[in-house]
Amino acid sequence: MVDVLAENLSGKSVMGSDGTELGMLYNITMNVKSGSLNDLLVSPNEEFSASDSQFQQDDQGQLHVPVSRVQAVKDYIVIDR
Repeated sequence: MVDVLAENLSGKSVMGSDGTELGMLYNITMNVKSGSLNDLLVSPNEEFSASDSQFQQDDQGQLHVPVSRVQAVKDYIVIDR
């Protein structure tokens, strides 16, 4: 995979591999000790139904998408769904 700077990801749309737009990337969590990335925090679109989601949702309503689910980063961040 090609290196992508985090600043280029801010505000990027997140789409499922099935074509569903989930929302916009809000932030990325990481393990400070190991430096590994954990989750993408995604602010869901209003029409996205969190009840149909397979991802955890926090108290602020953001979806926690494991980084391991990322398939591609181009115009959209595409995740396995």
